[in-house]
Amino acid sequence: MRVMAVDYGDQRTGVAFSDLTGTIAGEAFVIREWDPERLADRLAEACESRGAERIILGNPLNMDGSAGPRSEKSRALRDLLTKRTDKPVVLWDERRTTVEAHAILSANDRHGKRRRETVDAVAATLILEGYLESLGR
Repeated sequence: MRVMAVDYGDQRTGVAFSDLTGTIAGEAFVIREWDPERLADRLAEACESRGAERIILGNPLNMDGSAGPRSEKSRALRDLLTKRTDKPVVLWDERRTTVEAHAILSANDRHGKRRRETVDAVAATLILEGYLESLGR
């Protein structure tokens, strides 16, 4: 089962796909789109063209576990994706994934523009890895 993970952002959205067996993270990239409707269309296209059977959407909860404005935006995108695909869309707690992505990129000497271009894809990969790991438990 191929899985698609999404790290939703206002300007850039990270996307990562698992391998065909749903075991490891594979392809990752960034979609530059600020309009939620157009973003949902592009995500649905990517999901369909790569044969993903499930969408994992990062849900940026507050550190106390409550839902804030960013979480509400993710829920709205989930609703759009549900209308555009026949795939289940799972909200996934993504607290600290962007912080971890920045740390990974710093450790690999990615700074400035090079970091901005890839941090969302790395965050989507971390969301995907966390989800896939939970399946093995």
